[in-house]
Amino acid sequence: MAITAQMVKELREKTGAGMMDAKKALTETAGDMEAAVDWLRTKGLATAAKKSGRTAAEGLVGVAVSGGTGVLVEVNSETDFVGKNADFQEMVSTFTTAALDTPDLEALKAAEISGKSVEATLTAAIARIGENMSLRRMGRLSGDSVAAYVHGSVADGLGKIGVLVALSGTDNGIGRQIAMHIAAAAPASLSEADLDPALVEREKQVLTEQARESGKPEAVIEKMIVGRLNKFFEEVTLLKQKFVIDPDKTVAQAAEEAGVTVTGFLRFAVGEGIEKQEEDFAAEVAKTLAG
Repeated sequence: MAITAQMVKELREKTGAGMMDAKKALTETAGDMEAAVDWLRTKGLATAAKKSGRTAAEGLVGVAVSGGTGVLVEVNSETDFVGKNADFQEMVSTFTTAALDTPDLEALKAAEISGKSVEATLTAAIARIGENMSLRRMGRLSGDSVAAYVHGSVADGLGKIGVLVALSGTDNGIGRQIAMHIAAAAPASLSEADLDPALVEREKQVLTEQARESGKPEAVIEKMIVGRLNKFFEEVTLLKQKFVIDPDKTVAQAAEEAGVTVTGFLRFAVGEGIEKQEEDFAAEVAKTLAG
C-alpha cells in the first residue's frame, strides 16, 4: 500500500511522533493506522512525543574545543535530577563532540552517532528516561585560539553555564580568565557596535525621560544622556566592563596587556529565556487524573 503524506500527517497528529518515524511506522504496518500507533508505542516513540508539551528548562550545557574552534550545546530536561544522570551526561557530551564537525543546529540533529541520528538518539532517551528533553541550541566560535570555561561543572565539559572566548594572538591563560568573567558578568555584547540598536534606543529613551525630570536646560540634558549612555555601555559590553579579576582595568585593557585581542564570545546558561510553568500540587494531580 502506498503511504501518502496525508497518512503520515494524521499519524503525527495522533501520536506526536516525528515525520520519519511516522512514515516508517506506516511502512512497517502496511498503512494500518492503528497498528502504526501501536508500533510507535512499542518503540517508545509515541510515549516520548506525549511528553513534548512539558516544559524542559533544566539540563546541561556542553562545551568542547578543538584547535581554533569551540562549540556550545544546550540540552534541556524537565528536572535538575536528570542533569545528574550519567546516561544523560554521556549523551550531552556525545552531542557536543559531534557539534565540532557540524556547522549548525539542524546539521547536528541530523548527524549520526553509532548509526543513529542525534535527533533519534534524543527521542529514544526521552522514552527511556521518562522526561521531555530538547536539543535547544548550538553555538560555534573560531579564532586564533579559543578558550573555554564551564561554571557549575558536573563532569568534564558539562555544566550550568558554558562560555567560549575567541582571541587574536597567543593565549597565555588570559582567555580562561576572561571566560570566567563572562560567566559572572553576562555581558550583552562584545562592544558598543555589536549591541542591539533597539536595546540602545530603549535605554536612551529611559535615560532621556529621567534627565528631563531634573528640570535642567536642554543642553545640560544632552550631556547627561551622553554620560549615562557611556555608563550603560561600561556595564553591558564586555570590552568596557571592569575585569572581575582586576577591577582597576577594563577587559580590553587586560587583554591588551596580555598581548591578545578578544574577537568574540558565546555564553549559554541552562534554561535562560525559557518560561517555566508553575503549577500547584493539586492542579498537577488533577491533570494526571484527567489524563
